Amino acid sequence: MKQISLVLITLTSIQLVMGHASAQQWHQFRGPGSRGISDNDQLPVEWDYETRNGIQWEVKTAGRGWSSPIITSGKIYYTSVVNEGETEGARKGLYFGGDRSKPPEGVHHWMVICRDLKSGTLVWKKEVHKGIPGGAIHIKNSYASETAVTDGERLYLSFGHVGVFCLDLDGKLIWERRGKVSKTRYGWGTAASPVLFEDQLFIVDDNEEQSTLLALHKKSGKELWQAKRPEGSNWATPFVWKNSQRTELVTPGTGMNRVYSLDGELLYEFGGNSSITIATPYAENDLLYVSSGYVLDQKKPLFAIKPGASGDISLKDRETSNEYIAWCQKQAAPYNPSTILYQGRIYVLYDRGFFACFDGQTGKEIYGKQRLNAGRAFTSSPWAYRGHIFCINEFGETFVIKAGDEFEMVGKNKLHVEDMAMATPSIAGDQLIIRTAERLYSIRQK
Repeated sequence: MKQISLVLITLTSIQLVMGHASAQQWHQFRGPGSRGISDNDQLPVEWDYETRNGIQWEVKTAGRGWSSPIITSGKIYYTSVVNEGETEGARKGLYFGGDRSKPPEGVHHWMVICRDLKSGTLVWKKEVHKGIPGGAIHIKNSYASETAVTDGERLYLSFGHVGVFCLDLDGKLIWERRGKVSKTRYGWGTAASPVLFEDQLFIVDDNEEQSTLLALHKKSGKELWQAKRPEGSNWATPFVWKNSQRTELVTPGTGMNRVYSLDGELLYEFGGNSSITIATPYAENDLLYVSSGYVLDQKKPLFAIKPGASGDISLKDRETSNEYIAWCQKQAAPYNPSTILYQGRIYVLYDRGFFACFDGQTGKEIYGKQRLNAGRAFTSSPWAYRGHIFCINEFGETFVIKAGDEFEMVGKNKLHVEDMAMATPSIAGDQLIIRTAERLYSIRQK
């Protein structure tokens, strides 16, 4: 009996350790299921830079990059590009006129950085490319806007048209696939992050020359298949939807939202998006949620899609649903941020500082646009835990909204006044990791 008891105690200890380790993982953009949600009840709700409330640690960052940090095995990984010369600074706030016909001058260094999760201490950094950029970007974009993805054993990084790189967790290069510079709309550059499913790594490259969807074998980098896409430039990260009928690869687009099999076969498509598509899809309860909401367009659709479709399932002009489109709110979607589904409700953060709520199953409006703040732009996507939704603006201010059928803003948290925040935060256990233009923070409840 004593031996049995010891075995049971040991197994229980192992399960607790594994459960804790699992809670420390944030392997891709917006974390598990591309949802931006954690169930950890020890995560912070309040923090403030001036009083140091909730600031566990902070480190200065070099270069520019709007990729989100990813987290595995007690380490944080993120990307940045450092210019030996000068890169034009971006202003905070939503504005136009940021197009540039030429890239910034100077030799650039494409970097991967690894830091310790507990302390923020630098573990290693790796340069994967050095040179002068081949294409221009919008001054509010970066050459490191794509978030890396990991399977817990390797890092998979896309630097847009520079290429795709696979490193082990110690920074050793395993394989690389160099890219080709292609024109993007208005010279805005690239941003779609890579997606990993089982042994396949998926890369969407929507540009003005020849858009493609590429599948690579994760261990070797060997091309498994490539699908040419009749699309112009988009910036949306794809999503792998494992539903009750099959597994689908969802790729939002301006012309069409196209859904493929894992072998690259086009399964179905539907139109109706705005002229610029950025947001990342996600799914829950056998419904797929896709949105597109350029600020100057009349069309800003938020779709809920049922599984099993084929062919063109686009809505007709006055339709808001059909056999495979469960519902569509035609003017509900945000521009840059992705929406978030939390506790059965979809919360929408609009770029100009408004916030709205819809029922996830029916699409019915629960409450319309509510003002968070005036004149301050929101670019990063919201996240949720502990019954609250969090929205960070470009000034580093995080607005805290209580989840529920009524709008209730319960707090506003501030970082350093110099910070510019455009990257979507990440979560690891009871730590909130926020990346700004100047710093990387670990926020933790006292």
